[in-house]
Amino acid sequence: MAKKAENHSAAKTGNTSMTKIFVLDTNVLLHDPTSVYRFEEHDVFLPIMTLEELDNNKKGMSEVSRNARQVTRTLDEIVSSHTEDIENGVDLVGPSKKLASGKLFLQTMAISSELPTGLPTAKADNQILSVLIHLQRHHPERAVILVSKDINMRIKARALGLAAQDYFNDKVLEDTDLLYTGVRELSEDFWDTHGQGMESWKRESRTLYRVKGPQCPTMLANEFIYQEGERPLYAIVRTVEGNTAEFETLTDYTHPKNSVWGITARNREQNFALNLLMDPEVDFVSLLGQAGTGKTLLTLAAALTQVLDTKRYSEIIMTRVTVPVGEDIGFLPGTEEEKMGPWMGALEDNLEVLNKTDDEAGDWGRAATHDLIRNRIKIKSLNFMRGRTFLNKFLIIDEAQNLTPKQMKTLITRAGPGTKVICMGNIAQIDTPYLTEGSSGLTYVVDRFKGWEHSGHITLQRGERSRLADHAAEVL
Repeated sequence: MAKKAENHSAAKTGNTSMTKIFVLDTNVLLHDPTSVYRFEEHDVFLPIMTLEELDNNKKGMSEVSRNARQVTRTLDEIVSSHTEDIENGVDLVGPSKKLASGKLFLQTMAISSELPTGLPTAKADNQILSVLIHLQRHHPERAVILVSKDINMRIKARALGLAAQDYFNDKVLEDTDLLYTGVRELSEDFWDTHGQGMESWKRESRTLYRVKGPQCPTMLANEFIYQEGERPLYAIVRTVEGNTAEFETLTDYTHPKNSVWGITARNREQNFALNLLMDPEVDFVSLLGQAGTGKTLLTLAAALTQVLDTKRYSEIIMTRVTVPVGEDIGFLPGTEEEKMGPWMGALEDNLEVLNKTDDEAGDWGRAATHDLIRNRIKIKSLNFMRGRTFLNKFLIIDEAQNLTPKQMKTLITRAGPGTKVICMGNIAQIDTPYLTEGSSGLTYVVDRFKGWEHSGHITLQRGERSRLADHAAEVL
């Protein structure tokens, strides 16, 4: 929906001068195959060059090629549903199942508007710009806007005095500062307003509280709450019903007696993360954080404990995006694991740390442990995930910020009974073209899974690598 707020600003009347004409660049269609339905009451115009570029992208097995074929099928359905003159536009109400009420226009004649000298007319981008100039002249009363994911294309359009904007419909959030962190600090007067009629009881080694008050309805299941002070409280929200909430105190993983594979939490957020990673009732965990906050180390420690010690899961499966995303990992000799090796340096580094936690084992013992661990960790490429089902596995998706929402869905729906999925990444380090912090698959799952009783999220704040790494993260 180009900007959602903008779309609603045009009154939903039959007056065409109130609605806009959005001209779509090819990359918008390749990014979201259903984008023609996302402009509500406004009209969508597809230049012939956009269709030509779609045709050039349809061959192959990449995500882009699949999207190109999907768009072509969608356009075929729209056009074949229309029996009248196509020049007057195709009504989108029927094909979009009432998602859109505007019309789809296809370029049906040659357009040769004057472009500034120096702009090669053979270039696809410039031909799309000439279509914009033509539409602007023929519809002076309506806003004609180019929608493109290509920043250079938008700059070029604005330089020519044309309106241009990014495609906003795929953005989960406009501002990633609003992204759910999974943590809530209780105000100092919390117990004054919520302590009346409080119930508490014990379950195994944990204490549970049931409180009522005005802040309870805003809380989410599996959200962490804390209060520092003389008697600090660290708890997790278990259930919320109306203005009543149930809290449960946490296992203290900062204490050596609760260490996980020799690892203890070094700060509050790491303690929260380990509580999620070790909870058998939580099937999906997302961990966000800068480099060095301990995402991979904590996840691997929890995975090894639950695979080798408690045998809750049968093995660990680790996958990460190989940038460029979704391309083949090469026709080099070697197995899938050997080809994925160069991308798995982070795994080896963390296993080295975890293997050193047992000081009494000696070199031989550590070597044997390392071999045993490596036998229980399988490294998989994203390219071969379709159609698989993982039973009783601990699935780790690393560098998840480079996945699109669609790829993320493909991966998480692989989970069979007894499987736990961990997504981790840093949304400030996106390497995939056309993905932003707002439209990343990682942002998408954090937002969509919040509040579900079998999922949890935590944003790790403090780096624990070294004083050098912490300082570099701040100043560079």
